[in-house]
Amino acid sequence: MGAAQAARHMRGISPHELGATFIRHFTNEKLDRASAEVINVYLKLDIAKVWGDASSVVADGTMVETLLDNLLAERHIRYGGYGGIAYHHVADDYIALFSHFIPCGVWEAVYIIEGLLKQQSEAEPDTIHADTQGPSYPVHGLSHLFGFELLTRIRNWKDRTFYRGERERVYRHIDALFGEPAENVIDWELIATHWQDLMRIALSIRDGRLSSILLLRRLSSESRRNNVYRAFRELGRAICTITLLRLISEPELRAEIDAATNKGRVLQPVLRLARVRLRTARAQRPRATGETDQGRHTACQLRHPPHRARHDRCRPRPSDRRAPGHPG
Repeated sequence: MGAAQAARHMRGISPHELGATFIRHFTNEKLDRASAEVINVYLKLDIAKVWGDASSVVADGTMVETLLDNLLAERHIRYGGYGGIAYHHVADDYIALFSHFIPCGVWEAVYIIEGLLKQQSEAEPDTIHADTQGPSYPVHGLSHLFGFELLTRIRNWKDRTFYRGERERVYRHIDALFGEPAENVIDWELIATHWQDLMRIALSIRDGRLSSILLLRRLSSESRRNNVYRAFRELGRAICTITLLRLISEPELRAEIDAATNKGRVLQPVLRLARVRLRTARAQRPRATGETDQGRHTACQLRHPPHRARHDRCRPRPSDRRAPGHPG
């Protein structure tokens, strides 16, 4: 909702006054604090406590259509549209604690932890549910350092790898899950050697000196020679193997993950409905005195010069509009 739409629902305030207030006083930090205050009030409602206690969140993204000249806008192959991804952290009591707007095609798992670290409300979730893009060894390892339990949906179980705690360890009944004997063994010595480095990285992220998004982007498969990446990978393998074994032995845990991820998808139709109503309100706004459809079209072109430039290039040149037989 813009200044003109807000002024229609408020008495004694003009769109110009709202716009000037927005430009002078509005910042992202103030918006985050205002959102935290709204969330804190919501958490005190009795009906919110019926749905959950905000101890767990689900991280999920949905596509949002934007203008073509937006710096973050890209064409999404799966959704078949042009825009970006709104990545939300939705608590179990159906309120979004934090949101990111990210480009299409990026790896969504790198944004899982950042949202919980930046949210300023009184909610203290300790469990993160994510869709199939969530599982990653560095992400599992970093989540464990911050005390978060990362539970994700798993697809392609046949491609998952289980890691042994010791080389000579043999597990009764389930040893076939771990592959051949003496294979897929966790390197505990590497974790112990770089444990201080892992803790320093976690403390730097908590104090705001390092971004978890930047770290997880760097800790990719291309960093196999990096000892810090290898330590995060070994720690993540241990945590991920424990989670996979829990999913096999605990049907109620699988049901919990499905229910939690479905809660996150409840927010998507609401956001789509809000965008549709916003576009409808813009189309049905009252016209100014003397304004015509051509005037609206001209004003739209002036607000979006890149579109106007492309439109002008598609127009026929004056020489193309000359009458047949014209001497020029």
